[in-house]
Amino acid sequence: MNIEKFDSRFEILPIKEIIDENPTTKTFVFEYPLGGKPGQFIMMWIPGVDEKPMSVAFDDGKEFWVTVCKVGPASEALHLMKVGDLVGVRGPLGTHYNWGNGDHLALVAGGYGAAPMYFVAREAVKRGCKVEFFIGARSKDLLLYVDKISKLEGVNLHISTNDGSEGRQGFVTVLLDEVLAEGNCDVVFTCGPEVMMKAVGEVADKHNVASYMSMEKYMKCGIGVCGQCAVDDTGELVCKQGPVMDWKYLKKLPEMGKYHRDAQGTKHYF
Repeated sequence: MNIEKFDSRFEILPIKEIIDENPTTKTFVFEYPLGGKPGQFIMMWIPGVDEKPMSVAFDDGKEFWVTVCKVGPASEALHLMKVGDLVGVRGPLGTHYNWGNGDHLALVAGGYGAAPMYFVAREAVKRGCKVEFFIGARSKDLLLYVDKISKLEGVNLHISTNDGSEGRQGFVTVLLDEVLAEGNCDVVFTCGPEVMMKAVGEVADKHNVASYMSMEKYMKCGIGVCGQCAVDDTGELVCKQGPVMDWKYLKKLPEMGKYHRDAQGTKHYF
């Protein structure tokens, strides 16, 4: 995990393309050399609505993608936008995932966490890595990036759904447990709901495998000014120390997998 120098660039960019991924999720494509690394994020300003952090789902130096689930006013407004509409972008921001050449990675994605994990997989296989890619979702129609992931060489795809409509029925951590028991994986990366990531970290601990996760906290600035994303009880800022953070540190936090704070700082238990 490296702490990057934060990029304060602000660009107004037109939406180049919009891809419907599933009933609640769209991918927005921008033709711009962002220079993002797997695990980093941008702050996206939806004019007249809000500015929100968005994970980078792809960046080849010419264009980048963000994949957004419709979960609130800002994302709902973004979903109503069309090709050619303008948004503001700051970034890339935050820490990123790191791995060695030829490593055997276990990537665990819950829900729309599949998008940033795809970025990890795509870059990792370029360095000769073998990837076990786990995707968990409530049902088949909510799965993301399955076709894109399946086309990557050196990637084994493992799918679980709560209702059994695709892959193994049940939680994705059961599949992870089985693969880690084989003893071949060097590290686990995960992105998704915090309760799921906590379970992933516990499975990784069981098999003595290091794990890192993309933390999602309420952010207003993304550059360490507002203090909104401070964690209990250390006060460290996720936008500066993360979003990619070591499970060894996270599991000691009293809030991990238990509650999150809203814009007013009020606790909401999972």
